Amino acid sequence: MNRPLRSGTPYRRRAALIAGAVALVLSATLAACGSERAGDGGQPSASRSAVAGADKLPACPSTPSKPPTTNGLPDVSLPCLGSGPDVRLADLRGPLVINVWAQWCGPCRDEAPYLAELAKAGTVKMLGIDYDDPRPELAVKFATDEGLTYPHVVDRDKAIQRALKIGGPPLTAFIDSDGAVAFVHRGVLTSQQQLDQLVEAHAR
Repeated sequence: MNRPLRSGTPYRRRAALIAGAVALVLSATLAACGSERAGDGGQPSASRSAVAGADKLPACPSTPSKPPTTNGLPDVSLPCLGSGPDVRLADLRGPLVINVWAQWCGPCRDEAPYLAELAKAGTVKMLGIDYDDPRPELAVKFATDEGLTYPHVVDRDKAIQRALKIGGPPLTAFIDSDGAVAFVHRGVLTSQQQLDQLVEAHAR
């Protein structure tokens, strides 16, 4: 009468051992998945690190907060392409030349030497806006290759489009000492003389 019970006991023990082993395997598998998720979770922070070469660009300046001015730049803040804080455009005062460009824009390359020469002369403050540009690493390369030795910010979402009526780059805006947009040149700059004359006439 008792034999079936005794014969059944080893089976119960084996079943318990098997269940325990399965539980161990499952816990190890879940732990491994958890470590993979943690690793994946750390990946975006690495991808958010600074774009290679961005440290070679001039840092964006820290500007004191000012009230928006009549006919001034839009009240939007844009991140720096290089190092430095975000730049609130409404805080900027001239004389200032703002050039809107993108690394994919052929005419932007054509006019870049004139902007580089103006920056080298040091007669006026300058700011570049990398506009509607999905490739920040190529934008950094463009700015460094072309010798654009002034700060640049990024407007990937076209936040300034309406305020400056931008159809597309290039566009160059001239800001006076009160912060008003004195003049906007739409399209490519065709000579150093043309740029110098625009600065003389509108960036005071």
